[in-house]
Amino acid sequence: MTRWRLPAGISSYLVLMTRPTKQGLMLLADALVLAFAVWAAYAVRLGEWFVPNRSQVLLMVVAPILAMPVFLKLGLYRSVIRYLGEQALWSVLKGMSLAALLWAVLAFMTQMTGLQGVPRAVPLLYWLIGFALVAGSRFGARWLLWLPTRSRFSGKQVLIYGAGDAGRQLAESLRRGRELFPAGFLDDDQALHGKDVGGLRVYPPAHLSTLLERFDIHDVIVTLPSVSSARRREVVAFLEHHPVRVRILPALTDIANGRHLVNMVREVDIGDLLGRDPVAADPTLLGRCITGKAVLVTGAGGSIGSELCRQIAALQPRSVILLEASEHALYQIHRVLQGVLGCELVPCLGSVGDAGLVSRLLVRHRIATIYHAAAHKHVPMVEANVLAGACNNVLGTLTLASAAFDAGVETFVLISTDKAVRPTNIMGASKRWAELVVQGFARQAAARGTGQRFCAVRFGNVLGSSGSVIPLFKEQIAQSGPVTVTHADVTRYFMSIHEAVQLVIQTGSLASGGEIFLLDMGDPVRIVDLARNMIRLAGYTVRDDDNPEGDIEIIITGLRPGEKLYEELLIASSNAVATSHPKIMKADEPSLDPEPLAALIEQLRAALRDRDEEAVRAMLMRVAGDPDCSPQTAAGAMQT
Repeated sequence: MTRWRLPAGISSYLVLMTRPTKQGLMLLADALVLAFAVWAAYAVRLGEWFVPNRSQVLLMVVAPILAMPVFLKLGLYRSVIRYLGEQALWSVLKGMSLAALLWAVLAFMTQMTGLQGVPRAVPLLYWLIGFALVAGSRFGARWLLWLPTRSRFSGKQVLIYGAGDAGRQLAESLRRGRELFPAGFLDDDQALHGKDVGGLRVYPPAHLSTLLERFDIHDVIVTLPSVSSARRREVVAFLEHHPVRVRILPALTDIANGRHLVNMVREVDIGDLLGRDPVAADPTLLGRCITGKAVLVTGAGGSIGSELCRQIAALQPRSVILLEASEHALYQIHRVLQGVLGCELVPCLGSVGDAGLVSRLLVRHRIATIYHAAAHKHVPMVEANVLAGACNNVLGTLTLASAAFDAGVETFVLISTDKAVRPTNIMGASKRWAELVVQGFARQAAARGTGQRFCAVRFGNVLGSSGSVIPLFKEQIAQSGPVTVTHADVTRYFMSIHEAVQLVIQTGSLASGGEIFLLDMGDPVRIVDLARNMIRLAGYTVRDDDNPEGDIEIIITGLRPGEKLYEELLIASSNAVATSHPKIMKADEPSLDPEPLAALIEQLRAALRDRDEEAVRAMLMRVAGDPDCSPQTAAGAMQT
């Protein structure tokens, strides 16, 4: 143990030296090495211990004087010894060859002037010995300098993909930390290959397999904050074919002047694999329904509701009222917002189905805008609890929308789902009914000329939400599998929570009344492909017929009750028209006249009072499944 302490201490001292001091030390070491190489060449040639005369001492002194300018010109002192690569051998070989040639010319010129001659084999031996000593000294120094790092960061060295500003700042942050240590950069820019950036060598991505073995790399951090999502997806797809865990640096807008970059490195989000850029928010739309106004968020403690509250807090509302049925969830979001919200914050524990509570909140706080995110949204859970799902999603929305209409609320935004389109499950059907309720109040507002705006916004699966498949996959991967997928061909639309909430906020500003807004979400994603990507990005391999020795197996469990292979955003695609936002569309979906809708609601109430689950299920599916929402269908549902 004691044997290793001295070198480790020396290497730590050398690493802390300034750059000019290190270069001066290298020059001195090369001068001594080359002088010794001349003496050794004579000794080997003569086969005995060699004592030089005055002329030979002069030749030994001249050797480094001739070599130093050559070495400087070839960049032998620009390299960082700790990150010296095998390509440095070629530079040393060229430098030593030219230095030996110059020395040989001088040596034989001295012979012509009458000084004691030089054996012909000595220049060749000088070249060989000098090359071995100069190259050996550099690689020996590299080994010595890496000793403390190897003991401290064994198996914890990382490569950084991207040698730009963010990559260099991250490397500096990592060096000051204790968890990971940068071993080098990967970069697509050929002009940087083989060069040193911030003391780290830049390698082409094609050398990744070799680098993994040389430096014992297990992690690669992608620092490409300015590139498109499509390019980021290509990089991640390349890396996932290697046995490394991939991490990614957030966008430049999330980085505060390069500080604390290490803490901002996150695992690769599946959003980085979707191949599309996030939808940019229009600043003129964000604050129109919020700034200076009282805002109510229902379901404020849920995944969508809590993100709504965070973004609303940044838009300077007059007050924010949090309505949430879960005490724990309400406590959590209230605690988070207390530290960032500079206005009145009112936590309210209760349900949207409580008509008295909702009415008092709207009147007392003079609510101007409502974002209705409260809902039962887990498909299997709602399928197994039809009555609770209908009561909360349909009657709860009715209670809240009715109170909002009576209280003169300016803007009402219902958060709906793509599962409301031609639904095959109770959750989707109940949300379609909620849309019909909101559309009904929009009609009433238009008929009475109140100027109130009632609208809904549909989107697909939200990454990381409580209902998303992503947390489930992460949990299953952490437990070494298996990862369960319901069907090999099932596809879903995906978006981030942040993006979804920005859309919700902006739709209120775009609404005139009765619209259903939706986002251009790109192409749907196959869930089985998503599962494979998440397994690979976690550093594991998929176990299947082609790779029976893989780490984690994917099991197909079969579609759950009410689950569809694919989701849609529109009942009729021809209904979608553009808005002022380039990525937001709106649709005037079919709706019911007030009389049939009121009759259906009353019939649904009666079935719920009777606890008649089959009647409730039949009503929900019949009405929601009709693409035209025709009065005939409504009448048929009432007769049923």
